[in-house]
This record gives sequence, C-alpha cells and structure tokens, in this order.
Amino acid sequence: MNKDYFVKQLMIFAEKYGVHVSEELVGEIVNLASFRVVKKGELLASIGDDTTYAGLTLSGLARAYYIDGDGNDITRGFAPEGTMFMDEGFFGYTERICMWEVLEETTVMICNTADMRKMIMENVSFKDIWIHLLESGMRYKIYRENGFLVENATERYIHFKKLYPEISERVPQRHIATYLGITPESLSRIRSAMKD
Repeated sequence: MNKDYFVKQLMIFAEKYGVHVSEELVGEIVNLASFRVVKKGELLASIGDDTTYAGLTLSGLARAYYIDGDGNDITRGFAPEGTMFMDEGFFGYTERICMWEVLEETTVMICNTADMRKMIMENVSFKDIWIHLLESGMRYKIYRENGFLVENATERYIHFKKLYPEISERVPQRHIATYLGITPESLSRIRSAMKD
C-alpha cells in the first residue's frame, strides 16, 4: 500500500459523506499519518491510556466499550469503514474513557491529535471538515439519547439496523444487545418476533 492508495481511499470516504476536500489536503493528512493492519480481537486502546493518537477505520470494523462496576462490557458504539475511533483526545480528554477493540481484521490510519488539531485551526477547508464531523457526532448523540428516553427495545433495534445496515450481521449479537441496553436473550426474542 502506498500514499496514492490512501489518498484515494480517503477521497472515497469524503464523497460518501458529502465532504468537499481537495486531494492536496488529503495528501497532507496522509503525510501526517501512519497505517497498520490490526488482527481481529486485538485491542487498539484501553481505559486510562493517553489520548495522543486518534484513528480512522479504512477497512474492517472496531468497537468502543465501557467496563461497568461488575466487570461487564457495554458497547458504546462501532467504527466501521470511514469513521473515527480513539477520538477522545479531540474532545479534551487526556485519558481514554473506553476500550477499543477490532472485531475483524482492520486497516487503520493513526494520527497525532495535536498535529491534527493544529491542522484544523490553520486550514479553512479542514475546519469545514471538522465542523461536519462535529455536527455528525452531535446528531448521533441526540439519536442515542432519544432512543433511550422514548423508544422501547424493539424500536432501538430497528433504528440500529437503519444506522448500521452494513454491519448488523458482522457484529456479534451480544455487542448489539449491550449497545441497545438489553440482554442478548431479549435481542434474540426481538429478532425472532420481527421474522414472524
């Protein structure tokens, strides 16, 4: 894999999400990044790690999860192709607040958060991209909050499938269940009822 490959990949994601960016700017981002392939099941980051780096999923799938007081893992969210992960450092955290694991072999782009924040502040085009990402993140947070406040478990599952249609069959059901705030058994009943 070479720089041109990564530039093309990022341009595809930009087009998919309606972000207007020049290849030159994407090339600058690629120059600041490192790339690696991570095996299924590997941890990318743990609670308490520093937030010096953030990433973008180029291919594959990652998951963020918390550990509750009883040692259970609770899925916070998923990072399929074209989405950010390990992004706590962009939002003022100095330590990771969740675990990040890879659910299938995944190619990741890793960037230094300080370098990226500097680039955001110095480049109008990149600032526009950052605003787009922040708005997308805020819409997602509102969607999640609304789901837990006014929807039942079946409605949350239906919305999950709409939000993540490409990954609902790629993710173990226990992770989907904790993301929805229900037990795996409840999710199984919901799925069975929907097939009838």
